[in-house]
Amino acid sequence: MAGAGISTPSGIPDFRSPGSGLYDNLQQYDLPYAEAIFEINFFHHNPKPFFALAKELYPGNYRPNLTHYFVRLLHEKGQLLRMYTQNIDGLERLSGIPPEMLVEAHGTFSTATCTVCRRKYEGDELRPDVMSGTVPRCPTCTGVLKPDIVFFGEELPHHFFKYLTDFPLADLLIVMGTSLEVEPFASLAGAVRSSVPRLLINRDLVGPFAWRRRSQDVVELGDVVSGVQALIDALGWSQEIDALMATGAQTDATKPEE
Repeated sequence: MAGAGISTPSGIPDFRSPGSGLYDNLQQYDLPYAEAIFEINFFHHNPKPFFALAKELYPGNYRPNLTHYFVRLLHEKGQLLRMYTQNIDGLERLSGIPPEMLVEAHGTFSTATCTVCRRKYEGDELRPDVMSGTVPRCPTCTGVLKPDIVFFGEELPHHFFKYLTDFPLADLLIVMGTSLEVEPFASLAGAVRSSVPRLLINRDLVGPFAWRRRSQDVVELGDVVSGVQALIDALGWSQEIDALMATGAQTDATKPEE
């Protein structure tokens, strides 16, 4: 399970940190209140603020970091059952974690849907408009195209409910970089069997790790990347993660400029 704290080392501001969180930096958009930028009714009324923010967050502006490649390495070693992420930045996919191994609980920019005729689009089809500051519209009906991000007031994606079968099967739960404040995602931390160890790598004690700790729980507080690096070192995987990250950097370097 992961939240915004695994993406801040890539340069993406998180949603809640005072002074640096996205919510604190939304004054320029003249919103009635900060959360309105992610409310579906406000989006239908005025999509421009969301697309101004989307230009900043759109996949391709930022690169994955050690935490993403660690999860990719877990997958390559056959140790990953699934990654549940709250993030909409697409860095998990960019690091090479296959989409079928991901549950993007709050949606994704990789696909989009027309708000009027419901026609589906690939996220890349919206990119030129988003990057030029234009609200993307459906060529078929001229309706606004909305990335498949879950807004307040919308249902979670149906694949979120994979947790009903995934979590009872897990033999270890790693929780990284999340405040565990947003439901129903936060409750997933309690969905593993009581005998299963849970590892929190996080800046702060959060959720059940703060108020209902289990005897098998392990906590590594502080910088998330440092905590993940300590785990990698303990596992003896340092060379493998370095090679994986070097390959990722090489791939980035050979990509044509957008």
